[in-house]
Amino acid sequence: MSDSVDRRRRLILGAALSGLAGRAFAQAGSPTRAPSSTRLQPLHHVDAGVLDIAYYEAGPADGPVAILLHGFPYDIHCYVDVAPRLAARGCRVIVPYLRGFGETRFRDSATLRSGEQAALGADVIALMDALHIRRAVLAGHNWGGRAACVAAALWPERCRGLVTVNSYLIQDLARAMVPVSPEYEVALWYEYYFQIERGRAGLAANRREIAKILWEEWSPDWDFDDASFDRTADAHDNPDYVDVVIHSYRHRFGLAAGDPAYADLQRRLASLPAISVPAVTLDGDSDGVLPAGDGRASAAKFTARRIHRIVPGAGHNVPQEAPEAFAAAVMELVKG
Repeated sequence: MSDSVDRRRRLILGAALSGLAGRAFAQAGSPTRAPSSTRLQPLHHVDAGVLDIAYYEAGPADGPVAILLHGFPYDIHCYVDVAPRLAARGCRVIVPYLRGFGETRFRDSATLRSGEQAALGADVIALMDALHIRRAVLAGHNWGGRAACVAAALWPERCRGLVTVNSYLIQDLARAMVPVSPEYEVALWYEYYFQIERGRAGLAANRREIAKILWEEWSPDWDFDDASFDRTADAHDNPDYVDVVIHSYRHRFGLAAGDPAYADLQRRLASLPAISVPAVTLDGDSDGVLPAGDGRASAAKFTARRIHRIVPGAGHNVPQEAPEAFAAAVMELVKG
């Protein structure tokens, strides 16, 4: 069977499964898409370890908890249509700004502005501790998907289930310098740019322009408007944004040291631990970063029940481009 025929069959199956999930939400009277002017407000704040985390909350306080984690260069409004769907189904929904984004701030000016994967995962658990949340479904994409994978792998007792875009996202830092095929290397231009001081200066001066280019490249079929982009780009004016982003991409290539506070966690992540909680993994069939796959490449990293699904018409930002499919995946795990 040719790769093209196999891909078409997988996309047809993914479309059927995602369509069923989306129709289930429509039949339940789910909200329509929010206008671009809608903001997730009001924001709450909580002292959570090294951070004062700003977050949005919706739904009943005693409902099953879903924590929705955004990525780079996005913000909490990836979930502007997911959060109300889950809240309407009885979930307590928590949508935090990651370190370096929005109103989240470091509590100590001396703390390294680390963007390493261990720090992102530890932040999730610190948030849960601060809010006295014992267990939650963790769901995310991009950096947020990585944070969710780290937390699920290292603290499985705190994770009721995992939803992640692009499957297993824990970085294999030992192989960071092993090249991939040139056609995929091209899509990583920004990672290489950020390794040099010209890239740091470029991000500081042109953070909005860079973010918009990435949105367009990563989601070529997503017709977002200026208001939607500007709503998110405001979150990149955080004073720590540049430092956290630059550290994240330099650390993953071994060109920046990690924060010693996370050294033990990073050592545990070096073994690429399996994820032992139920999971739903999603791929957008128009993802400009990672092509949609059938999930087999990462299957060994999921040792509990795992469902893999291709989301038709979606690019890299699946929760904002296809909120029905993303919300349905979360609810599958909430229901257990």
